Amino acid sequence: MVQPRPAAPTVKFVDEYCQWYKSLFPDVRSFEAFKYLHVGCISDL
Repeated sequence: MVQPRPAAPTVKFVDEYCQWYKSLFPDVRSFEAFKYLHVGCISDL
């Protein structure tokens, strides 16, 4: 078994917003990708 990595905090606003949609994702990786997509949308390019 693989050792789990420690959780990395993201922007609080994104965490709270994305929490509403967590039940739509069958696994954690898909949900994390959804969160990081939103972090990328609000970050400086």
